[in-house]
Formats: sequence, C-alpha cells, structure tokens
Amino acid sequence: MVGMSQQLTYHPALSQPTLLAPPVLTALAGLPWAPDVRVAAIDPSLSDTAEFCDAYGVTMDESANCVVIAGKRSGEVSYAACLVSAATRADVNGVVRKHLGVRKASFGAVGTVTSLTSMEYGGITPIGLPEDWPVLVDERVAKAPSVIIGSGIRGSKLRLTGSLLASLPAAEILPGLGI
Repeated sequence: MVGMSQQLTYHPALSQPTLLAPPVLTALAGLPWAPDVRVAAIDPSLSDTAEFCDAYGVTMDESANCVVIAGKRSGEVSYAACLVSAATRADVNGVVRKHLGVRKASFGAVGTVTSLTSMEYGGITPIGLPEDWPVLVDERVAKAPSVIIGSGIRGSKLRLTGSLLASLPAAEILPGLGI
C-alpha cells in the first residue's frame, strides 16, 4: 500500500469499549456529549503522531497531542496535561510554567505518567485523566471543527470537536500554548 492511506472507520466511542482505556471509558460515560465522540481502531505500531498521520492521511493540523507536564515548586510535584495541535509543540518553559506557577516544568516521566493515568504511552488523552490535573487546551485546538486524539491505548484514536475538548471539566483554554 505504498503511497496509499489506510482508512479509518469511526464508531460511536461508547459502543466500542475495548478501544478505550478503562479510565477513558469511565470518564466518557459520564460526559453528556459522549454520543458525539467517535473512535477508530488503528495499527498500534502507527500510534505515534507522524506515523499515524502519514499512514491514515490525517493532517498534523487535525491531529492533537496530549503531553503530561510535571511542575515542581518547593519540592512538590504537580501534573498538568497540555493539548496542542500536532503541527505545534507545547511552550513548556514559557506559557505552561508561568500558568502553573511552578519553578520548573518538564515532560512527565513515562513510567510515572502511565502509572498515574492507567493509559498507554503514545495514547494518553485528556479524557479520563486524574480529576485534579488541569487540562490546558491551546486555543487553536479548542476552535477546531474536528480533532483526532489518543484514546488511552495505542490501538485506537478518538475524533471529536475542539469545543467538546474545551468543555472538559478540568479544561482551561490557554492562548499561545502551542508554538
């Protein structure tokens, strides 16, 4: 299939529980807009953004990455999720650090993040994260008519509108997050 995109077949997310990490399924089931969220199975080896977009014919502008940031202040560590367009990267040491009021901000350690979220690395999503974690959403993602994000596992992706992501209980729209 060289040069040809693989097809994504979307289903209502709640109708495909095996395509969602357990905390994603639980959180999604409690959201009034869950019927508007779709899920598609993908090859888990193509879960990383560049490979996914190339294999499935999705633009980097339509795909969004969720990265977990560990912020440190006075010896205390706190976590936040940042949702940015795949065409950008999160401004961790500028916008995120200042917004969180921490002295140091860095990407969360893989083992720690997967343990705290019960999600697979490469599939982390803002839906189903620990309730006390802020979800910082770049304004471009919040305004997008269609966004493809992780599902908590490497074997699928979710599709929904940016406005739904911006309405997550812990979401905060943060202009300039993605640079």
